[in-house]
Amino acid sequence: MVSESPEPGARAPWRRSGEALRVNVGGVRRRLSARALARFPGTRLGRLQAAGSEEQARRLCDDYDAAAREFYFDRHPGFFLGLLHFYRTGRLHVLDELCVFAFGQEADYWGLGEGALAACCRARYLERRVARPRDWDEDSDTPSSVDPCPDEISDVQRELARYGAARCGRLRRRLWLTMENPGYSLPSKLFSCVSIGVVLASIAAMCIHSLPEYQPREAAAAVAAVAAGRGAEGVRDDPVLRHLEYFCIAWFSFEVSSRLLLAPSTRNFFCHPLNLIDIVSVLPFYLTLLAGVALGDRGGAGGEDLGDLGKVVQVFRLMRIFRVLKLARHSTGLRSLGATLKHSYREVGILLLYLAVGVSVFSGVAYTAEKEEDVGFDTIPACWWWGTTSSPTLSYYPGRCWGPLPPSTSSSHLILAGGTSLTLTCSILYLAELQHGRHHLVEPRLGRRRYLVILTNGSTNSSSVLRAECWAGRGNDQQRGLALERL
Repeated sequence: MVSESPEPGARAPWRRSGEALRVNVGGVRRRLSARALARFPGTRLGRLQAAGSEEQARRLCDDYDAAAREFYFDRHPGFFLGLLHFYRTGRLHVLDELCVFAFGQEADYWGLGEGALAACCRARYLERRVARPRDWDEDSDTPSSVDPCPDEISDVQRELARYGAARCGRLRRRLWLTMENPGYSLPSKLFSCVSIGVVLASIAAMCIHSLPEYQPREAAAAVAAVAAGRGAEGVRDDPVLRHLEYFCIAWFSFEVSSRLLLAPSTRNFFCHPLNLIDIVSVLPFYLTLLAGVALGDRGGAGGEDLGDLGKVVQVFRLMRIFRVLKLARHSTGLRSLGATLKHSYREVGILLLYLAVGVSVFSGVAYTAEKEEDVGFDTIPACWWWGTTSSPTLSYYPGRCWGPLPPSTSSSHLILAGGTSLTLTCSILYLAELQHGRHHLVEPRLGRRRYLVILTNGSTNSSSVLRAECWAGRGNDQQRGLALERL
């Protein structure tokens, strides 16, 4: 194809804003709307649409016909038709006429990467990659990826593009990726290992603290001592556990504050479930400190107020158990369990509805039949407890189904009823986990998944080509991590 250039001195403006993009890919000519391309600004055609000059656009295509204002690409025309479908629907499907390696190379060239694959084609694609010859696998560096959703790809590109205009953007991006993705570099792996160790140490310290030998006094006695002006002497926790707790809190606070400062979007930071878990894990410690300060200001408070405040402190300390959820940031299994629960909410909801109907009916019948007897069926809520615990297990009278340690409070009844009700959902969750995890069984054999994300850095004469690596795939809506390396 011979390109034509405008005459010297009569050069027209480069391109009008919102003008459709004319492309010719292997003989297939199409016009692409600027609105469709703007959804994915990090792709090759998205960067071509946003090019500020003809010279910049020529670097993104194989040839340019200035007279027809048409861009030519010497690429596979069949893949281009699938690319058009991606811009229309946001999902990329595997082409049977292309081998998996050629498909991955085409996806990388157009700036999509294998991470844009639709969930329906993902398992087939991964299975075909598993069957590749060993010698080709050792010599090939073709990147691949697991599947974030198409909308997420566009959102991530927009978020990471903010680093280009931010102050110290390149450094912030690298630090953020070091904290978010263990596979980004050796320091990121070390950071992840230290974070996991601190979480496990914090959980172990919390469990050990419940032993009698590590509890000099009850919390109420500690509150009374502080209120009486005697300080915390004689009522403090074990020194080793206390200092370990301070270290863990300092580390968790460092993680949360660092991720907040380095995040590309502050608003999205507070909307991410894993970040909310991090905040909840450190919040009880600071709330306990505030309660201690408030208690110091109320030195003359009555005993009833001190007792209530002591219970509040105990609740804050109990909230530390949520730190175990921090392991979800480093565990694909926990994230997979969360996705399974989300995908199976309809089945679980129907089962709980059946359980509620059965409990309501049989509890009323049991109350009517046994209220005259001294068996513990004094009220219908007490019968709810019996019905809820009996449905997934066996029918026992209250106080006899838990051996020598029966629950005695309403809150204990509620907690244990919820725990036993989960047994009804085990079969549903098991089948859902098998279906959801089917696409992930072959992933450990494929190594790290990668896809190319091409972002314009905001300048008029250059662009940034970044390699993104997804270490936490999201079949449909799991949490994910991205790692970027400048090529």
